[in-house]
Order: sequence, then structure tokens, then C-alpha cells
Amino acid sequence: MKVLKIIILIMLLVLVGIQFIPTTRNQSDIVPPTDLMEIYSVPEKVEVIFKTSCYDCHSNNTAYPWYNKIQPASWMMQGHIKEGKAELNFSEFGSYSERKKKSKFKSILSQVKDGEMPLASYTWIHRDAKLSENEQKDIEDWINKMLEDLK
Repeated sequence: MKVLKIIILIMLLVLVGIQFIPTTRNQSDIVPPTDLMEIYSVPEKVEVIFKTSCYDCHSNNTAYPWYNKIQPASWMMQGHIKEGKAELNFSEFGSYSERKKKSKFKSILSQVKDGEMPLASYTWIHRDAKLSENEQKDIEDWINKMLEDLK
């Protein structure tokens, strides 16, 4: 029983201690000229969908929830954001080559059609980010138009 109390005390001290380890925040007050919304005419409903369902992980500006201040949740979010931005960053979309833009549009189209994006782990907490069939169709229609224009 005494060993269990010591283990619980140590775990509690570690949990409290890690709260003081900071993480990097992915926030910017500036919308760069390379942002997808700045370089393309994005229909308002698609813009809202992207900002609600995609921009937290795939842009330079994340809207952080309250639990981001609690470790290890903050580390996990930081990792997801880093991975998401490495794969696709809407804030830097205009700096991509034409070939890369086409590739990213095709990837978005494929992942939205297959229900792979947004991630289930994200929509589980952010219910408003889950895409309806109509929202999927809106994204698909716009991206197909963009792919036609980029040919």
C-alpha cells in the first residue's frame, strides 16, 4: 500500500511538473498574401468549411481550445499541427509550384471523398468540423473547378 501511494505521488508530481514545459503556439495575426483565400476566389461557403474544418491544423493560425494549456494535450496538438502543416499549409499555398498545387488539390479531393479529412480524432472534439455530404460536395465541386483552371 505504501508503494502505491509513493507511485501515485510521483505521478502527480510529474503531471504538475510538465505543466511548466511550454509549447510553441501556431498563431499569427497576419494573413499572408500566399494564403489560399488570398490567391483564389473561394466561394464563401467553401471558405467557411475550410476555416472550420481545416485551418486549425493546415494554416499558420490555430484557434486553440481551453485544454491546449494542459500537458500532455498541448504536446499532442502541437505534433498534429506540425504534421498537418508539413503536409499542407493553406497559409503558404501560393508559394507552391503549379505542379504541387495540383497535387495538393487532388489530395484534398481524395481525402474529403474518402472521409479521411478532417481526422476523426479532431471531429470527435470539434463536432462542427465534421463535413456533411453537402459540404463535401461543395469542396469537391470547387476543387474540380480549380483543377480545370490549372490545366
